[in-house]
Amino acid sequence: MTEVIGVRFRSGCKEYYFDPRGLEVKVNQFVIVETAQGLEYVQCVSANHEVDDAQIAQPLRPVIRVATENDRRSYAQNRTREKEAFDVCQTKIAAHGLDMKLVRVESNFDGSKIIFFFTAEGRVDFRELVRDLASSFRARIELRQIGVRDEAKMLGGIGICGRPFCCAQFLDDFIPVSIKMAKTQNLSLNPTKISGCCGRLMCCLKYEQDAYEDAVRRCPKADSFVQTPDGVGNVSNVDLLREQVVVRLDDHPESPRRYRNEEIRVLRNGKGSREGIQIPADLPERFASPVEEPVPLLSSFLAASEDDAPTREAAPDEGAGEKRSRSHRGGRNHRRGGRGRSGEKPAAQAPAGQTPDAASAKEPAAQPTAARAFVGKDAAENGGETGGTTRRRRSHRGGRNRRRGGSGAPKAED
Repeated sequence: MTEVIGVRFRSGCKEYYFDPRGLEVKVNQFVIVETAQGLEYVQCVSANHEVDDAQIAQPLRPVIRVATENDRRSYAQNRTREKEAFDVCQTKIAAHGLDMKLVRVESNFDGSKIIFFFTAEGRVDFRELVRDLASSFRARIELRQIGVRDEAKMLGGIGICGRPFCCAQFLDDFIPVSIKMAKTQNLSLNPTKISGCCGRLMCCLKYEQDAYEDAVRRCPKADSFVQTPDGVGNVSNVDLLREQVVVRLDDHPESPRRYRNEEIRVLRNGKGSREGIQIPADLPERFASPVEEPVPLLSSFLAASEDDAPTREAAPDEGAGEKRSRSHRGGRNHRRGGRGRSGEKPAAQAPAGQTPDAASAKEPAAQPTAARAFVGKDAAENGGETGGTTRRRRSHRGGRNRRRGGSGAPKAED
């Protein structure tokens, strides 16, 4: 075990270990340390503590001293010098016509070295620029080309989530991010939605990748053939966050249903043929807490109402409702001049003052005997009145009586 302190440079978020050499350093206290580039003015982020030797990169650099008031004034002068160097470098880049973008300028603590960070599409020949800058500042000049992600880390900013950039706030190193992560998480592959301000894929895609990969191993793939408590079907959609699947059942393909991953049994994972798949006789168990199902379409409601409607047979003693319905149908048949339920043409009634034989003589010869007997008996009860107009008027009244719930034409007595 070795006693160290953790410090952080202003150009990044990574923590570096230094040997305190007996000094007691507090958190947020500034110290002067020795680096490969010379002396640096840094801030302590973790006080004296012991770490394993395997976590230390040898050789371990020492802490020179705790920063004094003179060190703070030197540091402020260096910041002013960096601003001036930035403006001068911008002017000389335009004068030389170089295709490069200056990002940041840093000076070491003693002012003997100035580093210029820039971005460019390709290689840039900046040898003449280095000579001009060295003659202007009388210091060692270094031009370092960086990428767009390093540029975003140095400049900082606000991401699309409304928070500061992760790389400028807490990320020690850049983590590799691929488009496969966006596909695994079912995100839109639109570059404007999954890219950060730097133009690269967002670093936060890596944060939940392990959880999504674990959920993918447990959930079936799309178009898988599964068995549910309601029957068999194919998976049409997979919700990895809730670990639920939407299944289009073979019996009801128009209304997909949602199930939890534990409620289904995978018979074939992924696309393929159903040939040779044995469907178990026992169905998966439905959990007590129901899963929310999508609302089926209106057509499914209409089809269900037609299929599930019970066939109701009329009882002989159902009351006046059935009689009114039959009377209404009888009146409608009379108005149309058609046949009744038995297919027979209604018999004409004998007008008043006319004998039943005379009324029946006007009927066609093909009229059945039972119908003629009914007409003759009806005519005798109504007084034997003659005339086709009276028959039509009485038939009309009979239909109207039937619609109102009346008895209509007199019934034949046995």
